[in-house]
Amino acid sequence: MMEKVLEVKNLKKYFPLKGGVLQKSKVQIRAVEDVSFDLYKGETLGLVGESGSGKSTTGRTILRLLEPTQGEITYEGKSISKMKRKDLRSFRKNAQMIFQDPYASLNPRMTVGEAIVEPILSHGLMSKKNAVETTMELLERVGLNPDYYHRFPHQFSGGQRQRIGIARALALNPKVIVADEPVSALDVSVQAQIINLFKDLQEEFGFTYLFIAHDLSVVKYLSTRIAVMYLGEIVEICDKEKLFERPLHPYTQALISAIPEPNPRKKEKRIILQGDIPSPSDPPKGCKFSNRCFKRMDICTKVHPEMIEVGGHGIRCHLYTEKEGN
Repeated sequence: MMEKVLEVKNLKKYFPLKGGVLQKSKVQIRAVEDVSFDLYKGETLGLVGESGSGKSTTGRTILRLLEPTQGEITYEGKSISKMKRKDLRSFRKNAQMIFQDPYASLNPRMTVGEAIVEPILSHGLMSKKNAVETTMELLERVGLNPDYYHRFPHQFSGGQRQRIGIARALALNPKVIVADEPVSALDVSVQAQIINLFKDLQEEFGFTYLFIAHDLSVVKYLSTRIAVMYLGEIVEICDKEKLFERPLHPYTQALISAIPEPNPRKKEKRIILQGDIPSPSDPPKGCKFSNRCFKRMDICTKVHPEMIEVGGHGIRCHLYTEKEGN
């Protein structure tokens, strides 16, 4: 039986939409709406969806970089949602984040070495001398020259900066790493290098990843399971193989159909979704995907679907019922 590391139940994150003379408004942006999933030791759970679906907000809220509006987040049996400052500090040693923009997440006034050494010293893990030695080893482990220790972030390419971000995340030897679109801003060749680095590090250290991305082809290569998000909700979650062999949700089907096919003779029918993703401050009634769905039924515009289990898939769609089984 797989060991559960992280458990998320009914997570919600709302942001007030301010405007007008008094900067007050009752309107809320529902960035994350009733998200639930488990994360198991040593696995990679891919979290995919269009921009604006709430993926990054979910990752940041899980680590309490953003305070949850509602819901329960549990790490190794302890509630993160209710942790005091001291316990939260200990938790963050075991759960690190790699950000989408490595340049924005690095202090331009600190050398690369100083940026990696800082969290080690802050948590009192070792002496400064040992921390410097460890940082040199980490730079080498992620494919960088240890001599880069004294250079500043602006002296590196995007791919190199992302490697620095990975080295910084590894500095505290975490158990869980939330990677927020870590390759989306990189060239394709560099993407492949970074993704392979993620796999190598997981095999060597047994890390557990929550890998956030909008590119299903990237997630397919790296993930054990995949969760598909749309407008703040998970609409489908299952093992990677099951998702690509038999995607159930119309939104998942559309995403998979958009993956480029390298074989020109193998032509798959592309599903083109009409319109844009709705505003999270004013989502459609009923199913949130109903206004763009090519399999829409009358019930879809009136009743919000619940998450059910169908053939090993967690699915939120009126096309299916729990009685269907396989």
